[in-house]
Amino acid sequence: MTALRQRMLEDLQIRNYAPSTVECYVRSVAEFAKHFNRSPDQLGPEEIRSWQLFLIRDKRIKISSYIQAVCGLRFFFTNTLNRQIEIERIPLPRYEKKLPVILSKEEVKAILEAPKNLGHRATLATLYGGGLRVSEATNLKVSDIDGVRKVIWIRDGKGNKDRQVMLSPSLREVLAAYYRWKHPTDWLFPGGKADCPISRETVFETCRKAARRAGISKSVHPHSLRHASAYYTTFQTPFILKTIPLDWVRSTAVYGQSERLEPVPALPAIPGSLEESPMVRSLRPA
Repeated sequence: MTALRQRMLEDLQIRNYAPSTVECYVRSVAEFAKHFNRSPDQLGPEEIRSWQLFLIRDKRIKISSYIQAVCGLRFFFTNTLNRQIEIERIPLPRYEKKLPVILSKEEVKAILEAPKNLGHRATLATLYGGGLRVSEATNLKVSDIDGVRKVIWIRDGKGNKDRQVMLSPSLREVLAAYYRWKHPTDWLFPGGKADCPISRETVFETCRKAARRAGISKSVHPHSLRHASAYYTTFQTPFILKTIPLDWVRSTAVYGQSERLEPVPALPAIPGSLEESPMVRSLRPA
């Protein structure tokens, strides 16, 4: 790692940028330097302009990716190099204002029913039932599910902000069944590696596979479930799994064994034992 790259990383850390933003900004500057085959501190406004035109005309990247690349260059020149380049010399494009594609209630239901794996089904149900961003869902821990108060704690969400969302009865049933099957100890949705949560890429792939299995031709990604959740609950009112009847959740996820669902072990934990976590006690029906 070069001293310049290390300094930029430190500048980003000092300002408490999110890890994903740090990765994006550093990558943007690295690609900028590689394009001209020179160190970025040897490049100036003309090279920046040429790079911007290359991204737009030749690479034809999405506007969101283009904005991230420009912001990365802005940060590097104004903070890491402390160069007095007028900010107007690194212009941002006009923002596009597009409405998201909203899935119908039938499509949402089909996507949530599609996965055969209970863990995948629980992940997608949590995205929709809580209206969560994918990073918020992957970072959930068992202790973040407060079944007594019927809320889900979101820790270090966008902008490093905490918040709570409602835990609906249907989602509560799904998570209780998932816990009895998976027995997570730390991360609610653990990944393949020890002590690591499920990756964002895995959730994206799970969502795409569920959409294909459901026969949906629209472009579907995890954020589509967040959009649908906000739309069907009148924009930020308490989130409720409206498209999944409670009797369906009970019959397929808790008490029965649907053909589309992996069997859920129904062995009860011994009250007070280590196997019975605070989450299970709080989720137990009164």
